[in-house]
Amino acid sequence: MRTPLTVHRRRRLGIAAAAAALLLPLAACSDDAADRIDPEQVDAVEPPELGACRMLTPEDVGQSSNATKTVDCAEPHTAETYAIGTIPDEVAESGYTSEKLGLWAYQTCAAAFEKFLGANESLVMRSVVSWAWFRPSEKAWADGARWYRCDIVGGGDQAKSYVNLPETAKGLLSGQPPDDWMVCAQGESVVGSVKVPCAQDHDWRAVTTIVIGKPEDPYPGDRLVEVRSRDYCSDSVGAWMNYPVDYDYAYTWFHEPEWKAGNRRSICWARTSE
Repeated sequence: MRTPLTVHRRRRLGIAAAAAALLLPLAACSDDAADRIDPEQVDAVEPPELGACRMLTPEDVGQSSNATKTVDCAEPHTAETYAIGTIPDEVAESGYTSEKLGLWAYQTCAAAFEKFLGANESLVMRSVVSWAWFRPSEKAWADGARWYRCDIVGGGDQAKSYVNLPETAKGLLSGQPPDDWMVCAQGESVVGSVKVPCAQDHDWRAVTTIVIGKPEDPYPGDRLVEVRSRDYCSDSVGAWMNYPVDYDYAYTWFHEPEWKAGNRRSICWARTSE
């Protein structure tokens, strides 16, 4: 749920909208869609398998349920199931497509995601991996299925295809993560740039995140969030770059839906090839 917005320069050369989609040179699935489906998973009432791997595509991730065939995790795959469980009755009662269910899944999968990767929220937000969640099909839901599935995927919200993951992504961001899994950008500006792993040539790096509100705070509005992001990122990037006289920075901030789901951070970018 990354909603990118603003780039700013220390030299005060202007503000514009920025794109934080991970448009990576990635592995794609070209198999016929029908051949990728496991009929036994389509309307499954039983919970899915924890640790299962799949070749998911962005189109798959855009769906409420998923029945893509599992593959051996030693083979190429773009997704791994890192959390499964049962949706609480009080949440499920709100309905199959309710906002309450969506927020619950967001908070549940996001928390498990950080633990699975061995990283804090800031590091996760600056990585090239993200997650997706799935629920039973509508038919299975009507039959009483209440499971959920959280998958790590090798790409961001707007990626056109996904990179292959290691045999297991558990602990992928623990310690000092390699640049293969951290997000950078190619272009004169973060605006409209191509997002790439930092192991590739780049002009910008997502270097820090900053906290712009407390957990109990109501959403302060778009303008205030943007201003805080601009000011805080100016200082944060300056510190990361060891306080040079002049430098370029950018920031990615988020809207009310992400705030309601628990996000209180913006992402800060530094113009650097390192």
